[in-house]
Amino acid sequence: MNIQNAKKWGLLLLLVLFWQMPLFADSIKVTSIEALQKAINNARPGDVIILANGTYTTTEDIRVDRKGAPGKPITICAETIGGAEISGLGGFDLVKPAAYIIIKGFKFTHRSSRAKTAGGTRFCRWTQNIFENTGDGEDLTIAGSDHEIDYNTFQNKNAMGRFLAIRGTGSQIAERLHIHHNYFNNYVSQGGKNGAETLQFGLSGFSLSSSNSVVEYNLFEHCAGENELISVKASAVTLRYNTIRDCPAQFTLRHGNKSKVYNNYFINTPGLRIFGDDHLVSSNYFENCKPAIFIGNGDGEVADGARLTVHDRPDRVVIIYNTLVNNRQNFVMTARKNGLGATYTTFANNIIQGGGPAAVIAGPYPGAKWEGNILFNVMDAGSMPSDGYTTADPKLMKTKWGYYVGGNNPAVKNSKFYYPNVRADLDDHGPVANYVLTPEDVGYNAIKK
Repeated sequence: MNIQNAKKWGLLLLLVLFWQMPLFADSIKVTSIEALQKAINNARPGDVIILANGTYTTTEDIRVDRKGAPGKPITICAETIGGAEISGLGGFDLVKPAAYIIIKGFKFTHRSSRAKTAGGTRFCRWTQNIFENTGDGEDLTIAGSDHEIDYNTFQNKNAMGRFLAIRGTGSQIAERLHIHHNYFNNYVSQGGKNGAETLQFGLSGFSLSSSNSVVEYNLFEHCAGENELISVKASAVTLRYNTIRDCPAQFTLRHGNKSKVYNNYFINTPGLRIFGDDHLVSSNYFENCKPAIFIGNGDGEVADGARLTVHDRPDRVVIIYNTLVNNRQNFVMTARKNGLGATYTTFANNIIQGGGPAAVIAGPYPGAKWEGNILFNVMDAGSMPSDGYTTADPKLMKTKWGYYVGGNNPAVKNSKFYYPNVRADLDDHGPVANYVLTPEDVGYNAIKK
């Protein structure tokens, strides 16, 4: 080969290599909604699109259908956290095949039900945003899978709808979500109307599908939209390390099975209400609640063909290692005409100190197991059988946020009952392993980056 041909072949090789190389990602700053939409339409993996600080009014949704890549997400962000406000008629609408998209640092005051990720979207993240939308509807709706919703502040809602609504596709709930370190604050009562939950995880049509999602380290304060604060209508959801404080609304496992609720703090709230089967409720802390734990009196049995919308009879629910302090009602089932009650419930190794009767069961309760509970200074044992508890001082340790069980406590050392597959035990109520969250721990301004 002569030199001239070698040069030609060398040039051709360089051109081939050039076209095979990935294009460099860009940082693009825009100053209008029109420029923002154009930048999104042309975005490539790794691009960072920055909306300059200011207030912007939309007339339609900002559509996102681009795909980032693992390690190279497309980031759409405000110039500074909370510095770019989007008002008007439209919000970010992530639609299939959107993937690896980050929405970060905005303040949303636009019409409700406009911020959403549709079914078929994957691996997207909403982080460090402020949601303060207007009108009826949801502030944020998630229908796709593998998404992360973290360090957002949802605040000051006075309309029907939800701060955060989880949906799915067909009869399958969104899967593998991670919802953490969000602050839900100040949802004004809607006068008893249904449809104003703070967090609604699913609908009855999704209830038999498993989500395998985690909801953790979130703080709920002053949320009174309706009687249900958190409503879980799906299966296999883990809710842990959350703090619910001063909310006159109840956390409800409304439809679905096999959820886990552990290491949460319930303070001055109507506590936890349970329907469905095979749930684990472990190592939670309840103080000044009415009630603390409500076991449902079912009016139907889904496993026998009842409609998904019934109050499904609780079966095989395990309630263990919880600490209940100064609650006006502790463990309760209320009466229901022709109620089916609950079956094969385990209530074991719980500490109940102060407050009203330890248990009041006003419905069918066959196959119940009561073991190893400790009662101290309660009004009376109520419906709890005498062989299901001992009366003793649990020697709870007082902290600025409440009471917890120390590692040397006889309630721990002398427990003769063992329950496998329990994620956490009494010691996790300590101030190091777990603690009551404050607004400084969560929300858009809790991380400085």
